[in-house]
Amino acid sequence: MHGADMTKNIGFVSTRFAGTDGVTLEASKWAQVLEQAGHRCFWLAGELDRDPEISMLVPEAYFRHEKNQWINDRVFGHKSRKSNVTDTIHAVKTLIKVALGEFIEQYAIDMLIVENALTIPLHIPLGVALTELIAERQIPTIAHHHDFYWERTRFSVNAVDDFLRMSFPPKLNSIAHVVINSAAQEELALRTGISSTVIPNVLDFENSTPIDPDHAAAFKQSVGLTPEDKMILQPTRIVQRKGIEHAIELVRRLGDPRYKLVISHEAGDEGFEYAEWLKVFAREHGVDLRLVNTQMRDPFNGHGRRGNAPYSLWDIYPHADFITYPSLYEGFGNAFLEAIYFKKPLLINRYAIFVRDIEPRGFDVIVMDGFLTEKNVRHVRETLESEGRRKQMVEHNYAVARRYYSYDGLRHWLNMLIYGFFGVTGG
Repeated sequence: MHGADMTKNIGFVSTRFAGTDGVTLEASKWAQVLEQAGHRCFWLAGELDRDPEISMLVPEAYFRHEKNQWINDRVFGHKSRKSNVTDTIHAVKTLIKVALGEFIEQYAIDMLIVENALTIPLHIPLGVALTELIAERQIPTIAHHHDFYWERTRFSVNAVDDFLRMSFPPKLNSIAHVVINSAAQEELALRTGISSTVIPNVLDFENSTPIDPDHAAAFKQSVGLTPEDKMILQPTRIVQRKGIEHAIELVRRLGDPRYKLVISHEAGDEGFEYAEWLKVFAREHGVDLRLVNTQMRDPFNGHGRRGNAPYSLWDIYPHADFITYPSLYEGFGNAFLEAIYFKKPLLINRYAIFVRDIEPRGFDVIVMDGFLTEKNVRHVRETLESEGRRKQMVEHNYAVARRYYSYDGLRHWLNMLIYGFFGVTGG
């Protein structure tokens, strides 16, 4: 602590802060809000596109690092582990723990914000290193949980139950736990007795973003669309739980060659088979599917090393005529908020968290319930063809989101948590 100084040095820690996955985006938004309040933010991860002046790259902390992949291959999908696996977990943990200590010293960190690294056990040594360090130093920590291991079938058979109970997440008195939806809050309490605060994902609804029309036109051209074409955007990574086949089905049933389906993120986090299957599925159904094969910039991180990436999501949304978001499962649903922020109409599948936390807010969206009905298709067509209907829909949604999912709310929640640790607010 800096005497009577209210501002804090805050260290963000995760396995990766790069690109446009939900964890990276949310961390960037938190940092924006904290920096506006006068705090200073620093970064540690295994893959980073942050300013090197304020960050520390620890390659071993990356979930795709060869040592970590070697561990994961031996502990997930297996019921027992050999002692050399345990030894490797501890060896990598020790290395990362030393780096964490150096990070705290180098930047005089007052408080940590751990982004999902004490939540999903993709990197067990990183989680254990954090747990031990937080327990020993009693450093104030916000553990920001995006998805727990019990929400994912691929972790259900494992040989690391002892580590999962210890660190995913740990129950320590210097950690304040934050979850992104009320189901996670309930499940966390039931399984571990840990209480948590729900902070939903947010966007800066107080300030709409300027749109560059030239950039927009260039983007449309780069994916081979003509000015007459209507772009239906699926703004997600290509992973199976995003239900992208429903978007293909929608475009097929709209039955108009001007409607083109564009997917904005690359495949790869969970393999390429699904992407290949989607291409075949689209071809068989006569749907023009375009994959944006460039890497995306994080629009909230101005000085990213991926500054050479030609587009950010913010260059794509403005030119979409309609957004599809037929996910089967989401922890929250960033793409939902983004579509509303850019005042785009959308089709959404009623995934559980949407039904429980978001739908009661009263948004005006086209909802499907696991399958696409004739009525859904008719509503989408009407929305695409009627400017009046579209305008009424998107303006209403923007107002609702501004009330419940704005930076203003996030500022309030973060101030409360910081006050809980230090007894002073930062803004």
